[in-house]
Amino acid sequence: CGGGGDKGWCGLSVNTLSETQRGGKRSRTELSFHTAGIMKTLRGRHWFFVHLHCVLVGSLVDSSSLSSASHFQSVISSVGNQAVLPCSWKPRLGDVAPSACHIQWMTPADTVFELRGEQKWQAEEFAGRAEVPEDRLGSGDCSLIISDVQIGDSGRYESFMVVDGVRSKKTRVFIQSVKLSVFDHKSFQSHSPGEDLVLDLHTRHSVRVVFQGRNSSEWSTLWMRGDEDSQRLEKHPLREQLTIKKLKSSDEGTYKVLDEQGLAVSTVQLSVEERSTALHQIQENQVPAG
Repeated sequence: CGGGGDKGWCGLSVNTLSETQRGGKRSRTELSFHTAGIMKTLRGRHWFFVHLHCVLVGSLVDSSSLSSASHFQSVISSVGNQAVLPCSWKPRLGDVAPSACHIQWMTPADTVFELRGEQKWQAEEFAGRAEVPEDRLGSGDCSLIISDVQIGDSGRYESFMVVDGVRSKKTRVFIQSVKLSVFDHKSFQSHSPGEDLVLDLHTRHSVRVVFQGRNSSEWSTLWMRGDEDSQRLEKHPLREQLTIKKLKSSDEGTYKVLDEQGLAVSTVQLSVEERSTALHQIQENQVPAG
């Protein structure tokens, strides 16, 4: 764009527009400046949203896409436990700590956690569950600690350090890629009639327990978070546990603990039988052949 002679902004010839063109409708010059104004407004709005998304990044950041590096570390955890996603910035940035440590953890979809000095930001679904210990960050440890992990936390995570670049701009440096796999709990329990079954809910995000009888194909809701205790069902006031009291043979079957998305947190297969019967069956199986 630009140039000499009688040409103005973006090469538009200003002097060649006729009076007729100007009288009947907007001149091309006016339209061009109007378009330029719109583009300027759009650019301003775009920067506003970029600024909101970056949250803690004061100046321009080279927001490159997630690294395509094939190398990643694998971390396996179970629902309700703590997962540590390892990260060390020293192999990428050297032994000298940046003047101000600024760490970002991201998934392909969004930013999960960001820390810059005393400023901290967490994605809504990780609120109160994600943390990078500040006392370790200066020595090179930028590991992300996720508490009370959920099935939905499974996926790929990547860490970046934001450092000073040329012309006072900030640059993101890729540090580590981690694949997190979160699994549900599975168990088999055997009880006698009259005993209690203690179901571990494992996490505060467990909201429902469903039951399928041994000879049934239907699932029924046994308990929902917020329900009042009944004669046979009791939620522990402090622990994430649900007690089914005085078991009967009709309680035999499969119990599933579900989270807010309807995903299985745990599955328990329950057998209810007299101890003498079970002992008799074990003794029969131990009798030598012949």
